[in-house]
Amino acid sequence: MGDHKEQPLRVGAAVRRRRRALELTLAVVAERSGLSVPFLSQVENDRARPSTSSLEKVADALRTTAVELLAAADPACSVDVVRADGTEPLPQPRTRSLVRGHHQMHASEFTGDHDAGREFQYRNDQLMYVADGAVEIEAEGRAYRLGRGDTLYLTGGVRHRWRAAESDTRVIVVAVAEHIEAVRDRPRR
Repeated sequence: MGDHKEQPLRVGAAVRRRRRALELTLAVVAERSGLSVPFLSQVENDRARPSTSSLEKVADALRTTAVELLAAADPACSVDVVRADGTEPLPQPRTRSLVRGHHQMHASEFTGDHDAGREFQYRNDQLMYVADGAVEIEAEGRAYRLGRGDTLYLTGGVRHRWRAAESDTRVIVVAVAEHIEAVRDRPRR
């Protein structure tokens, strides 16, 4: 009672809208993502729910992020509760959106490890907070090790990659939404 959402989130319409906005066919998205056309069709028609890894592949193929697709799939709400015990038990690693809807801020919780070789670059600023465990982050040619309670701020446009350095690691990432033009050209000196 009082919670905004009771139903599982469906990203199909958001994937289809993004694909059509880019004027791409399912075949092109399949080639870029390494996923099959039938699977992508099922995702777009909400007959299949992609894993976190598959959603990231689709997002990369559509030149966006999984967080943006999830946000576009869910309407904004002025007050929303995202309960920890309301998530389905998923094998590690997992990603859980902490803010639903198309807002000016996004927040996600990453539990466990993920593809440490995957490089990230977001248009806008973000903050990483280690809730449990430890992570190793590489950004701008430097390596950082963060432990429980540590934070790392990244200016928009900074390429980085990270990996969990301990089991049961939980990282909270808070970022300015991609649809907000928060990055301004910096004056040259």
